[in-house]
Order: sequence, then structure tokens, then C-alpha cells
Amino acid sequence: HCHEPKYPTVVPAVDVDPDRDAARTRDRLSKPKARLDEQTIIDILTKRTYSQRRDIAFSYERRAKKDMISALKAELSGSLETVILGLMKSTAQYDASLIRGSIKGAGTDEETLIEVLCSRSNNELVEIKKVYKELFKKDLEKDVAGDTSGNFAKLLLALVQTKRAEPSSMVDYEKIDEDARALYEAGVKIKGTDVPTWISIMSERSVPHLQKVFQRYKSYSPYDMQESIMKEVKGDLQRSFLVLVQCFENKQLYFANRLNEAMKSKGAKEKMVTRIIVSRCEVDLKKICSEYKTNLGESLQKTIMEHTKGDYQKVLLGLCGPEE
Repeated sequence: HCHEPKYPTVVPAVDVDPDRDAARTRDRLSKPKARLDEQTIIDILTKRTYSQRRDIAFSYERRAKKDMISALKAELSGSLETVILGLMKSTAQYDASLIRGSIKGAGTDEETLIEVLCSRSNNELVEIKKVYKELFKKDLEKDVAGDTSGNFAKLLLALVQTKRAEPSSMVDYEKIDEDARALYEAGVKIKGTDVPTWISIMSERSVPHLQKVFQRYKSYSPYDMQESIMKEVKGDLQRSFLVLVQCFENKQLYFANRLNEAMKSKGAKEKMVTRIIVSRCEVDLKKICSEYKTNLGESLQKTIMEHTKGDYQKVLLGLCGPEE
């Protein structure tokens, strides 16, 4: 079972003592509200991995006889609280909560649902499904099916079924050509779109294979894959296919672009910024930072400095780490 290499910004702190961290955290949380020193809490929690934070929480509970998460909730507020509480979950727990949050309640937050389900790797999705069941006693497939419809539902369900092939050391040129032609013949070549064919190819083939398929596709179609998606399908289905293709081509660039768009949009989309930085800090945020700088002309850290403020800015910078 091969795992993608990771490029985290948050790495295990060496020589740390969870008891000391817990004592410092408790000390900071017990100060009168007006003088609450968030910086200590930010420094500790953004410079520890999830498993180290969990050790701190255990130690905190032993000493204070109360739960650290409740204490954090009681003392923190706003965007800082959202980030810190996100950090108290593992990456898979956080992703599972994002999905659950986007489908429970009255409306569906399609944007979050699409971003998470279409950008996570097969291995991540396997883990998310398991954790989703543990946390919510519900089946992710059933929840997604109950909340979406049509081809959009079919695509998301195909992804949730995690049938994607593992990358192979053998390059199968015949299969690459066959898939490229099938994508063309299911869309641009015909009137209408044979969506099921698109879904099966994009949900079942390995990522390196699909990258070559999209290259080859250009020799059949006058439009590249993204342009074809724009022409052939609409709405949530279109958005989902676009996220998938952008992530197959360069996932970290996809996230860099989303962060840039979120921070520079009117009414800066804090939720999106929080979601990406918290969910990727132990996965590939380091690589997202380097794609950001290469493609967007300034560092992510500088953009955060310009578009956020206060404790929220400090905690985001803590998670991104220093500029490379």
C-alpha cells in the first residue's frame, strides 16, 4: 500500500515535554480573559503535530481534572478558536468533520464537499471513511447519497468508493490512448455527454496514468480536459470535475490558487483559508507554499500578512512556518 510523500510544515517538535506544554497551556488559559496570552497557546499548538497535541491534552486532563478542548473553547473565540479546535483533531478527523458539516443541517455546502472529496487521495479517503464512521456512527456513502443527486451524486459516490488504481511502474501506452479517446468520444465528439464514462475513468485510474491521459487527450480533442469540462457539463458536476483534474495535474498548485482567491476576494473567505491550512499543514502545506510563491509572485506568508490580522494571522503564520 504505497503512500504519497508528505511535505508538512508542521513536523514533530523534538525534545518536548507534554507535561510542561500542558502546564504552560493551563497557566495561559487560567489568566483573566482580558489578559489572555494567546501567543503562548499559538506557539505551542502550531509547533506540535497532532499526536503531540494529543499527549498535551492527556497531560492537561490529568493535571487540571478537566478536558483541554473544553477549556480552549471556553477561553478562545472567533477565527483563532476555529483554527485551534481544528488542530485538536487528526487530519482525517478534521476532513471527516468538514464533510459532515457540509451535509448536515438545512442546506448543503457544496463548495466544501466538492473541495474535500475531489482533492483527497485514495488513501486519504479510505482513512476518512473509517474515521467518519467512528465519529458520527454513519456511513459516508449513505450520507453523501442522501444529500446530493444526479450525476453529481454519482461522481462523489464513485470517489467515496475508493476504487482508484495504485500507481504502477509500468506505463501502459495502449490504455492511456484508449482512455484519452474514450474521454473524447464521451464528450466533445458527440452531442451531449456520456458522463458515466468520464466518472469511471476519473475515479478508477491512478493519478500518474490520468496525467498522461490528459496529455494524450489533446491529440484527439481541440480543447484540453479543463476546457472540455467547461463546455460539456454545468453546475456542481462541472466544479467537481474541474477540482479533480486540477488536483491530478498539480494538487498543491490547486490549493495555492484557492488560498490566493480566498484571501483576495471581497469579504476574505476565512473559512476556506482555515480549511486548507489546517487540513494540509501535516500533509503538503510546505509544497503548497512553494507553489504559491512560484506561481503567484509572492509568498503565502506575505499574503497572509496583508489580508489577515491579529491572532488569526499569528496562528496561520505559525502553521505555515517561516518562508523558505
